Order: sequence, then C-alpha cells, then structure tokens
Amino acid sequence: MSISSQKPSAAFVGASWVALILGLSAYCIGLWNATMQLNEKGYYFVLLLYGLFAAVSLQKTVRDQQDGIPVTGIYTGLAWTSTAMSLLLLAVGLWNATLTLSEKGFYAMSYVLCLFASVAIQKNIRDAKE
Repeated sequence: MSISSQKPSAAFVGASWVALILGLSAYCIGLWNATMQLNEKGYYFVLLLYGLFAAVSLQKTVRDQQDGIPVTGIYTGLAWTSTAMSLLLLAVGLWNATLTLSEKGFYAMSYVLCLFASVAIQKNIRDAKE
C-alpha cells in the first residue's frame, strides 16, 4: 500500500536547506574555533557525519515501511540504534567535555538542528519524486 503525499512547497524546501546549512556551518565553525584538542574535534565531526547518516537512514526506513516497501527487521533495528547511539555519544561527549554550559548547549542544538534538517530534506526529495 502506497501512501500518497503532497509535494513540499518551495518555502519548506528552502527552509529545510537553510536550516541544514546554518546548522552545519555553526557546528563546523564552532569546532574550527574551539580550543579543544584535534582528536576531540575529530570525534565531534565524525559524530556529526554518523548522526546525519543515521537520521536519514531511519527516515528512509520508516517511510519505506509506511509505503509498503519491505525492510528487514535487522536494518530497521540498526537505523533506530544508530540514531539513538549518535545522540547518546554526543550527550556523553558533551557531559565529559571541559566546555562551558553555553558551549555544550551550542553544540547540542546545532547537532539536533542538522539531524532534523537532514530528515526534512530527505523527505522533501522523496516527496518531490512522487
């Protein structure tokens, strides 16, 4: 069974891309200017890439299931686990980081903005093709 959906408006597509670009820019500029060691910067950058992939993969998996496209249980579990682990790893990293609370909040919010925007963009791309 396929669920029909409306094509996204140009405003929503634009807002999604702006949110992703702003989130990525803020997060990466923050890392670039941070006083943390290079290995910490690498951890947070790879965590961003992992989180983006996991969030998009989860969105695609859930959407495939809604559209009646077969998805294996192991992949669905992996998508959910990866998304949860990316958020958990960010939380643990920030909890243990020697950053001010405002810096921790900055990284957390820009990270979540990136994940949300990537899901919205993936949805927009899929809806536009239908």
